[in-house]
Amino acid sequence: MSSPPFSMHLRTTEQELQIVLLGLDNAGKTTLLRKLASEDVSTITPTQGFNIKSVASNGMKLNVWDIGGQRKIRTFWKKYLEDTDVLIYVIDSADKKRLEETGQELSDLIDEENLKGVPVLIFANKQDLVAAAPASEIAEGLNLHTYRDRQWQIQACSALSGEGVQLGGLCKSQWGRRG
Repeated sequence: MSSPPFSMHLRTTEQELQIVLLGLDNAGKTTLLRKLASEDVSTITPTQGFNIKSVASNGMKLNVWDIGGQRKIRTFWKKYLEDTDVLIYVIDSADKKRLEETGQELSDLIDEENLKGVPVLIFANKQDLVAAAPASEIAEGLNLHTYRDRQWQIQACSALSGEGVQLGGLCKSQWGRRG
């Protein structure tokens, strides 16, 4: 389930994308980032602040800012949004009690001026858990179909196992800032 294909507008001749990785605490953001970077995911601790990693994908350099999702940190998210090419938002698909909360946080982000027109890739994480809601149900619950001012995509995944964790589609589909 997604919007029409993306067009890429790169900021540099080196083909770099600035990516901000957000979501509620315990959604699996750092695990996802480590899996993308082919790093060990056996010992992950909650992010107190942020992590920055550069990940090579399809000949592109992806500069990823993984920012903690605890309530006290979320108020600072907007300080990291300037020059964002793609927003990656991670959702714990098994935490149905917090679906409304994560939906409100995502909606608030979508309204931020610095993210105007920025494509959104949503990872419906923890699909390996029995209680996980399917990505299509999450998309419906978040009313993603109402996001008409930007390109978006929701992708089912398990950051822990690596299933569905690829950014290749991000580059191949030619995602880019304010497509």
